[in-house]
Amino acid sequence: MRQEKTQANRPTARKPVAAVVTGVAIVVLVLVVLIYASPYLVLGRVRDAVQQRDAQMIDRYVDYPALRESLKQQVTQMLSRRVQTQKLQHPFAALGALVGMALVDPLVDAYATPDGVAALLAGLPPRGEPGETPPPVIDQQSEAASQQPEARPSPGSSATPQAPRAKGSAGYRDMNTFAVSYAGGGDRPAYSVIFHRRGWFSWQIDAVELPS
Repeated sequence: MRQEKTQANRPTARKPVAAVVTGVAIVVLVLVVLIYASPYLVLGRVRDAVQQRDAQMIDRYVDYPALRESLKQQVTQMLSRRVQTQKLQHPFAALGALVGMALVDPLVDAYATPDGVAALLAGLPPRGEPGETPPPVIDQQSEAASQQPEARPSPGSSATPQAPRAKGSAGYRDMNTFAVSYAGGGDRPAYSVIFHRRGWFSWQIDAVELPS
């Protein structure tokens, strides 16, 4: 009789253990999914902040000192390569690149801002031109409105057109590095905007990779 009672109680005793194991597995799975999806969620928030022109929200997801250092290094290298190339092909044309190198700091300061981040995420990296500032970026609604006949500027208009957004491909490089890469095309160069992990779920833009 005792053996029968013991055997009858075993399934009941196993049920709570199985429920706990299942619950833990579900929690772990949810955490893994959230950790994996976190950079995509951050990227979406930053793009939403850009569209809403919410500078404070953009600031939350940008490490400006690190981004400024990366921009300075990348722009300097880009201009150095340009000078070397132009010296061989057109010696006098290299003067423009030399002037640009002298003005790297103002360019970097202009791009290490919410407006600069908006331009970077719209496919508009710095070109290293003297006096360059981030071009204005239009959102999808403004772009659609600009395609209407009444929104088109007249042939003699002096208005400066805003730059449309370019779509980039986003993905992991490793567990702590996430990149939004733009393939370029036409007069748009290929480059990448780099996010790095800050804790389990948070990411910040802190670097760029400009074209060679």
